[in-house]
Amino acid sequence: MKFATKLIHAGVHPDPSTGAIMTPIFQTSTYVQDGPGNHKGYEYARTQNPTRTALQENLAALENGTDAICFGSGLAAMDAIIKLLKSGDGVVASNDMYGGSFRLLEKIFKPFGISNKLVPMQDPDIVEAALDENTKLIWVETPTNPLLNIVDIKAICKIAAKRNILVCVDNTFASPYLQNPLDLGADLVLHSATKYLGGHSDVVHGAVITKNKRLAEQLYFIQNASGAVPGPMDCFLILRGIKTLHVRVQRACENARKIAEFLISHPNVNRVLYPGFSNHPGHEVAKSQMRDFGAMVSFDLKNTDVEAAMKVLSKTKLFSCAESLGGVESLIGHPASMTHASLPKEERLKSGLTDSLMRLSVGIEDVEDLIEDLRQALS
Repeated sequence: MKFATKLIHAGVHPDPSTGAIMTPIFQTSTYVQDGPGNHKGYEYARTQNPTRTALQENLAALENGTDAICFGSGLAAMDAIIKLLKSGDGVVASNDMYGGSFRLLEKIFKPFGISNKLVPMQDPDIVEAALDENTKLIWVETPTNPLLNIVDIKAICKIAAKRNILVCVDNTFASPYLQNPLDLGADLVLHSATKYLGGHSDVVHGAVITKNKRLAEQLYFIQNASGAVPGPMDCFLILRGIKTLHVRVQRACENARKIAEFLISHPNVNRVLYPGFSNHPGHEVAKSQMRDFGAMVSFDLKNTDVEAAMKVLSKTKLFSCAESLGGVESLIGHPASMTHASLPKEERLKSGLTDSLMRLSVGIEDVEDLIEDLRQALS
């Protein structure tokens, strides 16, 4: 089954009782049993829900995995993955990772004895040098948030396999339409399904996909035991959004390229971070592991003062200043004070995340209108 067909049909079947083509929203907390243990496969809604089951089967197919495990948010999904580790274990992650992911590692799990090292992950040799006998997980973001660095998934997975270290790839920025990390050797794929999978800025959701049955069983146990599960309405909204993932992301990618080209020629712009440029350090790796270069673009100004960035952020009309990304509408954000405020300033600046850096989540509006909006905001 080709990808576009999987989006619409994988894991999804007409409702047997009514013939409804859309997966029903099974809004229930419990299920009637004929007797203790004599049921139709469902006992309690924290453990299982038919709407969630359909979504999990769909997501597993999209990432070429065997199992998908859904959670109430992307960070809840990450929390479950880190719970695979124990005190004394270590995580190696990117030094420009999403601020919320860093906060979870540093503020929640570090006090429980799970250490973390942050390195520039676009260089596999640096990653290998950071590994030690306690490293049990390599956490990859690619493209990274918000600097859009590209990590060579195959290279990292080869390094990890030699040492029996797990690799999880946060595939949120790419989506399964552009990149499939399990095919490149990763053990786990994480999505903040809030973003491109949902696609309409109306639901918070997370998922982990794997083709390792042992890991899947552990994660199903954590899903039920810790209880950070999504509701059936949330699962329905993600299923609904997934049906148009390919057409949405393709249009957004096309728009992003034109916007990046506009920005690079603007006299007030210092640099544009976009992996589709041939001079981007990760361009060739991106070409080899992605089907397009994504719809995220970051840029900073020649005037590096934070006030200059705030002026631009306050002047856009179509680009809404907001957290999140991946919806049909275009968003603009200021990572230093918004999504990455929890990163230490010295670590942030060292990685290249400046005070004037702005991140665009390019939507599917008419690109000429979007460019004109940026033109007037930058004037």
